[in-house]
Amino acid sequence: MQRNSWSEKMWLGNSWWGFGLVVTFVGGVLGCRGHQFGHVIHDNQSDMVGSHAAGAETMNPLVDEAVAKLLGRQDCSPSEPDHATGAGTGVKRVCFVGVENQSAEELGDFKEQIYEMVDSQIVNSGAFEPVSRRYVDAGLAETRLRPDALFIPANMQTFASSLAQQGQPFDYLLFAKMTSGTTEKNRDYQRDYVLTLELVDVNTGKFDKESAKIRKGYHTSRLGKLRNFNVFTRQ
Repeated sequence: MQRNSWSEKMWLGNSWWGFGLVVTFVGGVLGCRGHQFGHVIHDNQSDMVGSHAAGAETMNPLVDEAVAKLLGRQDCSPSEPDHATGAGTGVKRVCFVGVENQSAEELGDFKEQIYEMVDSQIVNSGAFEPVSRRYVDAGLAETRLRPDALFIPANMQTFASSLAQQGQPFDYLLFAKMTSGTTEKNRDYQRDYVLTLELVDVNTGKFDKESAKIRKGYHTSRLGKLRNFNVFTRQ
């Protein structure tokens, strides 16, 4: 059998070398098992859209809309002193009790994220001041009350008095609840996410309520979006 000439060997060597470069390039683009890559998302870039559950693209707008609408229509005049609870220090103080999840999904670390985002929105409003969560948790532990039990007037006053004794009087209780509704069509489905905020005046018992809603579609294929939604009607 005739052996390959030197030129043929060079050609074969270059071919394998070129093939190796292609494999390396494709592997780098697609990603290899056991490796993970990351990048910084800048403010002018859109959030990643979750493929199986709600993520930043859903939670962030819900919080922004609900808090802005709720606090925006409140009376921002200084509060009057209340000798029973110690509330009424000028700027109205809000005690944010926590986030209740009644949706079809686990909130995971977004539960804490929602709390912090709402708390920051209260601070940035300029007309309201939040009570530190550490005092809130301590007050609930001392009174042995659950957040949903605070809707009972006697429990509300007990809790308010407990925080006032710690030097943390407040004018409002704030509750947040996440809910969802699911519509299924074969293997595709739509989920409507609703974040509801309830603001309760501890002195009068009056409450205000605001909700924000985002609809999201989940599909098993790229054609699912076209098959179930008329994407051309979006304004």
